Amino acid sequence: MATEELFRQDAYLKQCDATVVALTERGIVLDRTVFYPTGGGQPGDSGELKLANGSSITIADTLKGDGSGIVHVPAPNQTLPAVGDKVTAVLNWERRHRHMRMHTCMHLLCALVTGDVTGGQIGDGKARLDFNIPGEALDKDHLTRELNRLIAEDHQAVPRWISDEEMAAHPELVRTMSVKPPSGQGKVRLLDIGGIDLQPCGGTHVAHTAEIGAVEVAKIENKGRQNRRINLKFVE
Repeated sequence: MATEELFRQDAYLKQCDATVVALTERGIVLDRTVFYPTGGGQPGDSGELKLANGSSITIADTLKGDGSGIVHVPAPNQTLPAVGDKVTAVLNWERRHRHMRMHTCMHLLCALVTGDVTGGQIGDGKARLDFNIPGEALDKDHLTRELNRLIAEDHQAVPRWISDEEMAAHPELVRTMSVKPPSGQGKVRLLDIGGIDLQPCGGTHVAHTAEIGAVEVAKIENKGRQNRRINLKFVE
């Protein structure tokens, strides 16, 4: 059974009421959820499921299921709910919000660096993004200044959808070499940051760049003849 992905419509939802529709070897499938599953370099959400009897189940991770359901992975040694039980799914919001801030910052970095993206990973308060930019020197301090300028300008970040046909007609929107946007569902989700960056993305993001906060390019690494890894972190 498909899980209604409430985070696609509103990344700021912190909790929702839901019903357990399946139990698998990996965890608990709900009919609807605010939990984002691991994908696109963004970690799966953590949090808890609160049951009607007052007990709660700690959720350590969230994954995509074999079908269209989303699996909420419980921490070890917990009593699982039964199919049909009503729960309230509650995010670890502070962690999710840090992911949202950093994911949006990575889009700004894409706007500043020429070259296709060969890989990336979001962490808690840090991230890395790899670019295919042979022979190009990157200035860590310059990128830090430019990122913080774009952040301070407080550009709006708006998700929107285009059809599969529109996506196929504009392949230049795709920056990632290893991961292609999903097709065959009739539409593709884009993130549009104030005319600065526009590309397919199914992750969660903040609504305005000023919400990201101050960041720093911690280091730039050569990971091969054409691969440059840019490491980001929040300035605490």
